Amino acid sequence: MSAVLETQAVHAGYGDVTVVRDLNLSVAAGEIVALLGRNGAGKTTALLTMAGALRPISGEIRFLGTPDRSSLAARARRGLGLMTDDRSIFFGLSVRENLRLAGGNGDALSLFPELESMLERPAGLLSGGEQQMLGLAAVLARDPKLLLIDELSFGLAPRIVQRLMRAVREVADRGAAVIVVEQFARLALEVADRAYVLVNGRVASEGRTEVLRANIGELESTYLGVD
Repeated sequence: MSAVLETQAVHAGYGDVTVVRDLNLSVAAGEIVALLGRNGAGKTTALLTMAGALRPISGEIRFLGTPDRSSLAARARRGLGLMTDDRSIFFGLSVRENLRLAGGNGDALSLFPELESMLERPAGLLSGGEQQMLGLAAVLARDPKLLLIDELSFGLAPRIVQRLMRAVREVADRGAAVIVVEQFARLALEVADRAYVLVNGRVASEGRTEVLRANIGELESTYLGVD
């Protein structure tokens, strides 16, 4: 399978500060790749660089088969969807208005029928899980070829995260390429196909998720700081 997105020896950071070093990563259509690591490992910096929100210090990013140094807005027009950890919604607008502003097709609610009864409710009055559902539905409204998600589990109960992760798996099964940044490895490895583990900005481990799940205790204690 050809990669929808691929990074080659990417270094990234902020100004003179390098946070991510020598990142080599790829994701194909229909695949979920998890980017794991403890807080401060460089996961969000890597994701924002892949999205075009940050320009790499060095190295190459290939999007849809060609080298790409364009902005986030330009990549979004080519089929990239980004969901940040602030849930990517407008809290003062209603659910309906958020979805209308997202544009795209009318099928975004098919993954989250729970939102149908909340269309006139202000997004700021939704629960945390409902806000994540809305944010994800809004991003998916444009049928992205590549979906980048930062900390889907932030502040949510595990059962809500599992519900969201199942929806992400369905999106990938429909043909999208997905990269999920996640601190909690067990949640991400339930749905991902492959995973990369960042430690101090470098890939310290990678592999198929069935292998990583079989050694989850060692993975957590060695790389993620979980006892």
